[in-house]
Amino acid sequence: MIRVGVLGATGYTAYELIKILLRHPEVEITALTSRQEGRPPISSVHPSLTGRLNLPLEDLGSDEIAQRCDCVFSCLPHAASAAVVKSLADAGRKVVDFSADYRLHDAGVYAAWYGETHVDPERLGRVPYGLPELFADRIVGAQVVANPGCYPTSAILALAPLLRAGLIRTDGIILDSKSGVSGAGRTPKLTTLYPECNESFAAYNVGKHRHTPEIDQVLGWAASAPVEVIFTPHLVPMDRGILTTAYAVPVGSASEAQLAAALRDFYAGKPFVHVVDALPGTKQVSGTNFCHLAVRCVRGRVLVISCIDNLIKGASGAAVQNFNWMYGFPETTALLF
Repeated sequence: MIRVGVLGATGYTAYELIKILLRHPEVEITALTSRQEGRPPISSVHPSLTGRLNLPLEDLGSDEIAQRCDCVFSCLPHAASAAVVKSLADAGRKVVDFSADYRLHDAGVYAAWYGETHVDPERLGRVPYGLPELFADRIVGAQVVANPGCYPTSAILALAPLLRAGLIRTDGIILDSKSGVSGAGRTPKLTTLYPECNESFAAYNVGKHRHTPEIDQVLGWAASAPVEVIFTPHLVPMDRGILTTAYAVPVGSASEAQLAAALRDFYAGKPFVHVVDALPGTKQVSGTNFCHLAVRCVRGRVLVISCIDNLIKGASGAAVQNFNWMYGFPETTALLF
């Protein structure tokens, strides 16, 4: 059994992660951390875990975490995560990091977008990006894996195969993305209070969302050239889910059938991405680790519609998928439910 710890165990993604790990036949959860005072049981924060997991929430240092755990899932915020991940990795522990701290390869780009000096710059560019559909060969046996952002997952899965095949141009890409409110996390914020966001639909962080350089980096890798992306996120008054509509300029005159075939060929044998004929909706993937893709050609443009559950394929499910690759377990272990 792999002894597993979850850092920052009170949030939505940690909750979904714990539920998945409880189904994993090769996992024993041995540590849950939080800065809450005392040692409250995890069920006091996530009541549905009553009788399923009896561990307390503890404020543990890196040394004690390393003693209790073989692998750690860090659900800590950016900057705070890197300091702990560095200590755990230096101690020989495996880590799946949910934050953005190891996704970007350039410390200067990280500082520009996140306003922090990276505490572990030597690892940047050497930590695999945790999207197994593209980087499984790098994730196998890795010590640290950078779990992707939820918006980037939806966008990259939609466009990377078409860029790699040279079927769409690298400029003129537009990503129009909508996310449920859980994507903002569990900490109360004015914009996500029920009276503020219910019966409303709004764009936010236009031109400055922190997932932009992550999308640019991975799509640039897929295209083997820099890409030009305009990314606009929106908040939708639903609990969970992401729908991204990606607009691109085609190279040549590929039909919808040819574009769909290119996506299906790329994802053949990859169990969590389904190319569908009908336009997908977020309810079709809610609570699952699946991504549904559909492609359309409209007035000389290629549209790829991508749906994921932001908390599962966009976070916790992807993390367990990465964990399975790191340890050599079947990729779908604990994720088909």
